[in-house]
Amino acid sequence: MQKENTLNQKQGHWILAKLGKRVLRPGGRELTEKLIEGMNITSEDNIVEFAPGLGFTGNIACSYHPKSYTGVDLNEEAAAIARKRIHYDKAKIIIANAAQSTLPDHYASKVYGEAMLTMQPLDQKKAIITEAFRILKSGGYYGIHELGIKPDNVSEEVKEDIFKELSATIRVHARPMTTAEWTELLEEQGFKVIKVAHNPMLLLERRRMIEDEGWLRTLLITFNLLRFPELRKRVKKMKACFRKHQESLDAVAIIAQKP
Repeated sequence: MQKENTLNQKQGHWILAKLGKRVLRPGGRELTEKLIEGMNITSEDNIVEFAPGLGFTGNIACSYHPKSYTGVDLNEEAAAIARKRIHYDKAKIIIANAAQSTLPDHYASKVYGEAMLTMQPLDQKKAIITEAFRILKSGGYYGIHELGIKPDNVSEEVKEDIFKELSATIRVHARPMTTAEWTELLEEQGFKVIKVAHNPMLLLERRRMIEDEGWLRTLLITFNLLRFPELRKRVKKMKACFRKHQESLDAVAIIAQKP
């Protein structure tokens, strides 16, 4: 019980991961695959992933056989998991802040990150995007897959309500943005947006769970929810929050290019 209570204090994505969920991105497997496909990864690319998490997307990216793959994660526990789960002989994980990756200038031709800018305050968002720009070669791509707010002209009142409830529910100071705001932020740091894709934010809905995880893993997650009532309460609150704001939330993937 003590272990369950300790876990219950963790951020929402770690709760879901401990319950067995592997796909933790707001637009699900489908939007992740669109993002990586749109990056046009080849055997000539040195690719970098900011905050690879459990290594799910890293394996998809590495299936394109890049010249190298580098994951940058500040969380040593997550990095250890990614090292075990990314099966590619040219992959490595380094411990560093995405805003200060320690990688050289013009190191990579493709950089991407998912569901991590959303959780940062504006200054840190800018710092991470600036770091992606620094380590990219001219002509390189930077891809993001983040939680979005719609429509672009949504009121500040609705935004603040979403910020407040997401922060209380998933225990992260989440700050999603509209597509126009994400685009402007990327362009302010020097990028040119070339591709945008959307998917509904249905992370905890049964249909998306089955699409993302498959029937067997969905059953495992359901079984674990039954085993851990405190964690089940957390997940129910998250699901209720997402449903309440379903008309205003979506998932957005953007690919931008460094001139």
